Amino acid sequence: MMHTTLNVSGMSCGHCVKAVEGSVGELSGVESVKVNLESGTVDVQFKPDQVSLEQIKETIDDQGYDVE
Repeated sequence: MMHTTLNVSGMSCGHCVKAVEGSVGELSGVESVKVNLESGTVDVQFKPDQVSLEQIKETIDDQGYDVE
């Protein structure tokens, strides 16, 4: 199990939280995802043998947010 915190810009409301948590949470191998609007971060716990960090970043990017 891996844990990472990603800096994500463009998130500002509850809809943003649902969009990111929902889309990332649907990825196979993602155990948990938590958005913190105040800090602009996304904490993700995932199984690297099932999903890559790059796939997680692309999923967030596909929702319209920038992963730094």
